[in-house]
Amino acid sequence: MPFNIDLHTHSFFSGDGVSSPEDLIAAARAKGLNGIAITDHNTCDAVNYLLEKGLMRLDGLPVNDFLVLPGVEVTTADGHLLCIGAELPYLKGKPAREVCDIIHERGGLAIPPHPYDLFRAGIRFSTLETLPVDAIEVFNAAPHFAATTVTLSSTRRFAVCP
Repeated sequence: MPFNIDLHTHSFFSGDGVSSPEDLIAAARAKGLNGIAITDHNTCDAVNYLLEKGLMRLDGLPVNDFLVLPGVEVTTADGHLLCIGAELPYLKGKPAREVCDIIHERGGLAIPPHPYDLFRAGIRFSTLETLPVDAIEVFNAAPHFAATTVTLSSTRRFAVCP
């Protein structure tokens, strides 16, 4: 059975989020999603909050048929990098390669969001091609159309597009 999951969400625990974690879950359910990853900027506070509220589980199983994955969007020295499936310590400003290694050591997936986006700390191609990433975000609702177009064409080089 396929799962439809938004792997890049921000709550009010993030500097750019306005929704509560509960509101994110409700909105995702209303859209027919099966889950979300909480990826606030440089903090796992929403993950701890959701665990305390009983709205997510550490064992990775859904609560009330809805999956919430732990994560964080780290502002590395080279640009933003999502960690999906693990909690991280505060790593802001560390090199992206070091953050990728820590993510993998903790069993998470390293995914650069909005790569090539000049206005939102996307990791540039020269760095991206050297990183051991697990996937690349190819669509983000906020970036400029040109950044999304470059991302789509570049991901073919990584053989992640069909």
